[in-house]
Amino acid sequence: MTPEVDVLIIGAGASGAAAAWNLSNLNLKIVCLEQGEHTNPANYPSTKIGWELFKNNEYHVSPNVRKLKSDYPINDSSSPISIANYNAVGGSTILYSGHFPRFHPSDFKVKSLDGVADDWPLDYNELEPFYDLNDKMTGVSGLSGDPAYPPIEIYQQAIPLGKLGETMGNGFNKLGWHWWPSYSAIITREIQGRGKCINLGPCNMGCPQGAKSSVDVTYWPIALKNGVELRTQSRVREITVNDKGLATGAIYYNAKGEECIQKAKIVIIACNGVGTPRLLLNSKSKLFPNGLANRSGLVGQNLMLHPLGYVEGTFDEMLDSNIGPHGCCIQSQEFYETNAERGFVRGYTMQILRGPGPVETATSGLLRKEIQIGQQHHEQFDSKLGRTIGMGIIVEDLPETHNNVTLDPELTDTNGIPAPKVNYTLSDNSKKMLAHGLSKGVEVMEAAGAKKTLKFGPVKNTGWHLMGTAKMGNDPNNSVVNKWGNSHDVSNLFIVDSSIFVTSGGVNPASTLQALSLYITNHIIKNRNNLVVP
Repeated sequence: MTPEVDVLIIGAGASGAAAAWNLSNLNLKIVCLEQGEHTNPANYPSTKIGWELFKNNEYHVSPNVRKLKSDYPINDSSSPISIANYNAVGGSTILYSGHFPRFHPSDFKVKSLDGVADDWPLDYNELEPFYDLNDKMTGVSGLSGDPAYPPIEIYQQAIPLGKLGETMGNGFNKLGWHWWPSYSAIITREIQGRGKCINLGPCNMGCPQGAKSSVDVTYWPIALKNGVELRTQSRVREITVNDKGLATGAIYYNAKGEECIQKAKIVIIACNGVGTPRLLLNSKSKLFPNGLANRSGLVGQNLMLHPLGYVEGTFDEMLDSNIGPHGCCIQSQEFYETNAERGFVRGYTMQILRGPGPVETATSGLLRKEIQIGQQHHEQFDSKLGRTIGMGIIVEDLPETHNNVTLDPELTDTNGIPAPKVNYTLSDNSKKMLAHGLSKGVEVMEAAGAKKTLKFGPVKNTGWHLMGTAKMGNDPNNSVVNKWGNSHDVSNLFIVDSSIFVTSGGVNPASTLQALSLYITNHIIKNRNNLVVP
């Protein structure tokens, strides 16, 4: 057993890193346990000629395919969407595309506005200062003046649109639809010793340039300099409690597989919308026989995944579409807010994606029988590479209790800890929204000049956005944590990741979950003298 610390953070990804940094300016002993390791940018696939091939093995988005020592298995056989995550210092920000929009003000008030789900116990205005702080710490690029949002201060010039962006912008203009350069967690000028974006392209397998703002290059260097202790290859089995129902620390396995105990006065969970309920459900005791902080019975319930639709257009003109940050170009929120005439509530974002690299172009072309082996191969290949534009339809998921995370009765990780089981189906509302988005995606591709289009969804390996399984709310009977991320049941336990989301919005959650982490830890800082500790 190691000496007791003031704060124990579990998880070194997007929210854990923000929490560690925010608390590191205090004179506190802080330890963070992370089951993954530090990544070495010099070893990222994009430093190698065959970089695309790594998507199929150690840099695959699914832990069930990667099967690294740092991964744990996830039974997602009862879901049309496979769970995607990455376990390392930096978490899934190592592999994310850096697309970084905020929630809209309406996303916090869907019950009041549309009569569905629940309102959040906080609003956009309360979170806005922490959005701003996170943008500054991260180095978010973009363009001010977006009519879809309240005013947003921009710290970095927007990623260049390129021919691809200009082409799609013209298509949106023809239809009179909203579009705007993406808000991107990618720097376009050098800061803090990080190199600016050089349009290398394969951002989704790590950025050796340091331009993509994964938290291993933003928050963690400062937190470590300020004295936070980060222990890697440390997989937490359970959070411990005393007979008063207070969290006392955690039991974890180190790199040698040895069982260790870390005592703490405050415990902060930052394990994502699947990992957090898994940990809480595994933390059973006499006081919490159904899992820690689960007297409401809602731990693991209301899983939201953002079903993703995909639309692709092929153009005659060479667009160099395979050059530039894959997920960051322009976005449209023309269909973001509820319109009763569409037959569903809430809405979605259209996210323009760069085209695939040469290997993916060839293999997908072969599978679709658009590219053949033989005399026509090179001509057919040239008609695709750099001439295709992708679009992601990010569908807002509404919370439903039958979409959940439970513990698998048989599957375990290498330490014998029960693995999570995901049960998920698309609601009728999500299906209608997805169909609408796919149809509108084709419409704008054709308006932009696409000669051929395809559409499908939901896309299988896109379960990055893991939300809602430890809901925030004022009522202890209908939520897991309060508006400060503080467990209703355990007064010194906090959750700072996207599991506490009440609703999912129609945008990538990274910006909002990090703003929430800063907001919650700011509350801890202001009220630390009043916290009940063991």
